[in-house]
Amino acid sequence: MQRAIFQSLIEWKKSDPHKVLLLRGARQVGKTFVARELGKTFTHFVEVNFERDLDTQLFFDQNFDPERICSSLSAYFGIPIEEKHTLLFFDEIQACPKAIQALRFFYESKPNLHVIAAGSLLEFALADLSSFGVGRIHSLFMYPMSFDEFLYAHNEGQLVDLKKQATSENPLNLTFHNKLTEYLKKFLLTGGMPEVVKTYLKNSSNPDAVQKELADIMVSLYDDFVKYKKRSPVLRLREVLDSAIQQAGGKYIYAKAGELSNIAQAKEAIDLLEMAGLIHRVYHTSGQGLPLGAGANHKIFKVLFLDTGLLQQSAGLRLADFLVARNAEMLNKGRVAEIFAGLEMIKYEAAENRPQLYYWHREKRGSNAEVDYLFNDKGMIRPVEIKSGSSGKMQSLYQFLNERDGTKGIRISMENFGSYGKIDVIPLYAISNMF
Repeated sequence: MQRAIFQSLIEWKKSDPHKVLLLRGARQVGKTFVARELGKTFTHFVEVNFERDLDTQLFFDQNFDPERICSSLSAYFGIPIEEKHTLLFFDEIQACPKAIQALRFFYESKPNLHVIAAGSLLEFALADLSSFGVGRIHSLFMYPMSFDEFLYAHNEGQLVDLKKQATSENPLNLTFHNKLTEYLKKFLLTGGMPEVVKTYLKNSSNPDAVQKELADIMVSLYDDFVKYKKRSPVLRLREVLDSAIQQAGGKYIYAKAGELSNIAQAKEAIDLLEMAGLIHRVYHTSGQGLPLGAGANHKIFKVLFLDTGLLQQSAGLRLADFLVARNAEMLNKGRVAEIFAGLEMIKYEAAENRPQLYYWHREKRGSNAEVDYLFNDKGMIRPVEIKSGSSGKMQSLYQFLNERDGTKGIRISMENFGSYGKIDVIPLYAISNMF
């Protein structure tokens, strides 16, 4: 299960001096796994899970002295905690707010000790702190596995290399194009949650096993809402998340959030779901210049759900039906192509960044136009339109291009690499090529 973020972890390990590292992301995206994998590169590894090892929370009650805390943890686990030789990993750190407050002092007092902290609801704990380790903490953001990572899990590294070398002038051999298309179909079924991918690798001929793992993860995500209850009622959060899933890929309408929420309450619930990493907002922007956020209207946005596999499971789409469906039929259901493309664009951003996606939409009588995403390509705004098949008109894309001289567009579809004048064609399986 090769994860791209591991290279960023290695670079952090080698940096001198290095800040305390926060691994941030939704539940079950693989934060604990990568920390343990990094731990194998150290002489000693100490994992403190504050939900499991409840007694360890007491070590942070007296004061925030890292020397004393490390001595206590070393005695508790029977493992040396030595600078440069030990990785100290605080998991589920949101369960011990005082441990979060103590992190800044590790950088000041023990700058050569490697410390990582993670937690599925970490964002809520950080929001409750009045101040937090500015200049002393480094963050990396994690998401479910990307399509490239899915290919690596299938030992298809050479296929990834071939894909990355392809261009509009040098498209892929049809054999490899078809092979990647089939892998993409499998990935849309499973999604990128690591446990689901593991299940699929072991039970590729049994869709029910994958379906069960997806269902179990959704149950755990809903169960987490109990931990949010001081911020919003559980039933309201469930209802608003369900509405976000139903509206995924399209303009989100608060009035459709459900019977338990007025607009203000629905907005609050959406904010919480985004903090938990379960959804990503794609804001409307005028696209007149960079940064794209300068022209954004934060009242108008689309919603992407965390993972395509979880999305399809939650929407009640049967995996067996997808296995026999034609590509266009499969991708047209629930705007899967557009959602997948947006999620991939988020995953391939640098792990140090928290990506924000934007789209362009103009409503005029008799002249509506929408471009799915706007992409900052080395200082140039490039409009991106997603097509679920290998055909389809591009009026909105051309309209955007005609209003902005010199701009080149991107069409992402099930076609091989190619071009239509000033529009580059990138296959849906090759979004990583854009990065």
